[in-house]
Amino acid sequence: MENLVIGVFIVGYLLIAFEHTIRINKTATAIITGVLCWTIFMMVPPENSIVNAPSYQHFLIQLEHEKGAEAVANLSQISLVKEYVVLQLGEHLAEISQILFFLLAAMTIVELIDAHKGFHFITSRIRTQNPVRLLWIVVWVTFFLSAVLDNLTTSIVMVSMIRKLLPNKVMRWFFAGMIIVAANAGGAWTPMGDVTTTMLWIGGQITSWNIIQTVFLPSVATLLVPMLYLQIVLRGKFGKLVHMQQATNSPKKPEINGGKLMLILGVSALLFVPIFKTVTHLPPYLGILLGLGILWVVSESIHPDLDESLKKKYTVSGALTRIDTPSVLFFLGILLAVSALQSMEILSHASSWLDQNISDQRLIIFLIGALSAVVDNVPLVAASMAMYSMDLYPTDHIIWEFLAYCAGTGGSMLIIGSAAGVAVMGMERITFIWFFKKISLLALMGYVAGAAVYLLQVYLTH
Repeated sequence: MENLVIGVFIVGYLLIAFEHTIRINKTATAIITGVLCWTIFMMVPPENSIVNAPSYQHFLIQLEHEKGAEAVANLSQISLVKEYVVLQLGEHLAEISQILFFLLAAMTIVELIDAHKGFHFITSRIRTQNPVRLLWIVVWVTFFLSAVLDNLTTSIVMVSMIRKLLPNKVMRWFFAGMIIVAANAGGAWTPMGDVTTTMLWIGGQITSWNIIQTVFLPSVATLLVPMLYLQIVLRGKFGKLVHMQQATNSPKKPEINGGKLMLILGVSALLFVPIFKTVTHLPPYLGILLGLGILWVVSESIHPDLDESLKKKYTVSGALTRIDTPSVLFFLGILLAVSALQSMEILSHASSWLDQNISDQRLIIFLIGALSAVVDNVPLVAASMAMYSMDLYPTDHIIWEFLAYCAGTGGSMLIIGSAAGVAVMGMERITFIWFFKKISLLALMGYVAGAAVYLLQVYLTH
């Protein structure tokens, strides 16, 4: 049974990795993989590794307390395992739902800000005729914006902006590649910036203030090192932004009512979530849902004169129709598959093997981050969370901090390695080979530099 589930998971993984080659949406593959893993777990007779697992033995003890030892003894092993599987699925689904609700609410808030042209108040203030200076401005705006929003949304916003500023395709592609690096670096050091950091935060592996303190400098190094290198290499090679003045001086479209208000409220709602969790000790998804509810009320109130059909575009109801629902379902499928591996003790066996063959956990995490350039970082982080027990590695352990950094930034080394990269690839039609030749080495330099800064930081502070 274990080998069959592992086989299904690996095949699903490969199909997700080669999504663009086989032309099958990765969301469909992830959902099928997740359901099949749990179906095999339920239908195929159990192996000794499951029956002897500590979690299964704990389940039997609880069941004996509820139904009595004699009643449990009369049940067949197959019936007991099936009841165990249903219980495990319910427990994992409760954890997965927290992540999904959080993502849905956050994506809706960002979409609502965008519908009101709230991001225009940030991007419209970028004015310069020097392309190298513009690159510095763009990447650092991206870096800090992605820490508050998320790397995917920030990449889309910033690439949409440079389209208006850079008519030259090659120059625009280079800017877009560095936007990917900046967005992933900025998303790694806050609970809101990257879905993998969010997963670790909601799972209790990290706390918000600690991850900001420990991963901020490594994330800065991830962007600063390639930018300093480019400052020398690209001096005088970009030419002039011949059309930029025309773009910045073009007639302004009438502003949507409430754009600045929605930007302030939306960003405040996102920043409020860690405070809500700290004060109330309630899960983060309740804090983000509270913020969404407030924005919903405001969005319904600031357009009293609009026709109902037009008004919907600027309300949460309209935003919900535009969010990236397939991505949410992709997370559902992946997390279901990984939770099946966890319940079957496969991941604990993998953890033991790694400990025996690669004793240094920091090297393992570093390699996981590098692997995220090829394989989606969501299942990698989900698997890592299941592999390492919080009894051995408690909240804010260096393993979790380093994982947040590596998984968040490692995907920049290939354009298919992150959601931000895939989105920009689709928007600008950037080829895999071009990105590999022009950006991958820069991203690798930044990844290694950031990892070195983190490990040095740990050495000095511990």
